[in-house]
Amino acid sequence: QTSPGPPRYEESTAEFGFVERLLPPSRIPDPPPHPKYPTPSGWSPPAGSPPDLPYFVRRSRLHNLPVYLGLRQGRRLTALRHIHGDIWALERDLRAFLGSLGVPEVQAQVNEVTGTLRLKGHWGPEVRQWLLQKGF
Repeated sequence: QTSPGPPRYEESTAEFGFVERLLPPSRIPDPPPHPKYPTPSGWSPPAGSPPDLPYFVRRSRLHNLPVYLGLRQGRRLTALRHIHGDIWALERDLRAFLGSLGVPEVQAQVNEVTGTLRLKGHWGPEVRQWLLQKGF
């Protein structure tokens, strides 16, 4: 009995459409237009043109505001990421906004290299509201 050679197969591209549906997209598509904003999930699109400020806060790749809440050894933290430009001016403006809400002095940590601002406390909804008011 002789061993068979390599298996014989026939290559077909007719069903490749089914394979393409399983592959992830190369980029995330733009969100579809909605009849009213904010959407039921709370998402709002950015303003038409970016504001004329010395800093810019870029949205995440899923078109969300880059505001994150977290816990670190029992401490509540709010992180704002994707900051480009003068991060110190953004920190001053954000402190002034939180001060106008009656919040005492908020401790903040600025990381210029990574473009991240961390605040002590959970200020997620307030920071998101402020970013939307600014046009981000």
